[in-house]
Amino acid sequence: MKGLLKSFMTISALSSLIVAPLVLSAGQASAETKKDTDASYVGAGVAAGVTSGRQGINDDATFGRNLTGRVKLGNTPFSARGNVLWSNKTSAIIPELSVDVPIANRTNAYLTGGYSFVEKDGSPTPIGNRDSVVIGAGVESEVANNFLVYTNDKVGLGAYQNSDASAVSINGGIGYSFK
Repeated sequence: MKGLLKSFMTISALSSLIVAPLVLSAGQASAETKKDTDASYVGAGVAAGVTSGRQGINDDATFGRNLTGRVKLGNTPFSARGNVLWSNKTSAIIPELSVDVPIANRTNAYLTGGYSFVEKDGSPTPIGNRDSVVIGAGVESEVANNFLVYTNDKVGLGAYQNSDASAVSINGGIGYSFK
């Protein structure tokens, strides 16, 4: 429980550092501008695991890459998301649902919930080395026609074999949108 609380506090702090400047600048946006992004997209970038399971066997913090996608679910504040985080050992596939909150012009913050399916249990990925429930938070922003940047933090709850430790991964990349 202590590890879960520490992981939750870590992701909350990191998310606050990312979201706070965007929220503060949201008030400066014109009332006539579009306030969110409804773009569906696919993207690629980096994934950095920042925790370990403290057992020393295939549970070290792991650097890797990510593929991510978002499909906006109609006129609702919800989206379906998919992520693949991988290392040089194996990959984790994470389907998620998110609640999207507009915070600035063409920019959303979002909270996610899903499940991580590790391809080879016991092998390290940026989000741990076994299947687990995943929660997360992130920000996405359209920066040009059909292009956006995204960043998110994910916490895999109890994501290490032989450990109750949670895995924390920080991810970011560039996406290509299609509407």
